[in-house]
Amino acid sequence: MIVILGCILGAVYGGHTARKQGGNRLDIAQYAAVGGIIGGLLGLFATIGIERVL
Repeated sequence: MIVILGCILGAVYGGHTARKQGGNRLDIAQYAAVGGIIGGLLGLFATIGIERVL
């Protein structure tokens, strides 16, 4: 669940960043994809950390 949320939030943040910088549709898509990947990885590490603690 945390991984999916991280992917979505990362994609939204990346798309917003590209749009704010004046990027075209492909720039926005690329930033959103990279943001989604990074957000998913952070969510994965958070999930692993939470499972280790509990």
